[in-house]
Amino acid sequence: MKKDIFIDNNIASKFSNPLDPEYKKLIKWLITKTEIEEGAADEQNAHIVYSNKLLTEYMRSAKDARSNTSMPAIVDKMTREGRHIKISNSEIKDFQKEHFTKKVLKNLLSNDEDREHIPVVMLSERQFVLAYDINFTQDLKNFKGFKGQVEKRPEDLSYSQ
Repeated sequence: MKKDIFIDNNIASKFSNPLDPEYKKLIKWLITKTEIEEGAADEQNAHIVYSNKLLTEYMRSAKDARSNTSMPAIVDKMTREGRHIKISNSEIKDFQKEHFTKKVLKNLLSNDEDREHIPVVMLSERQFVLAYDINFTQDLKNFKGFKGQVEKRPEDLSYSQ
């Protein structure tokens, strides 16, 4: 299983100039690629989970950031290294069509924008999430089939395991 992680934009906005040592550890884990033997599984390396919508949010939040630790720079590096899981718009729509029943939609607490991120998380392998948003977090934790972990702080999420 790939060590994938979904990082909400409200967390990613801290990456451009991280002062917190736990964020520095997380960023180092994301940007460091361990070379593996040819043909071996790439499961020990970090993989970022994202969608076009989330990437747009990252770009908007980091528009003036020139740091190689900004989220757009990290996603670019990980993509070039093949350490990314991009959930397509059609995969998101298919998931919503199948799982977002009237009852489910009625019970969701998150805003419309965050509701598009739920399928991205649910279609990831580990369903590991870093997010501050209480409503988004509750929606994930209460979503049928969610087996992952949602935390506000990197040290509370066993992301490198």
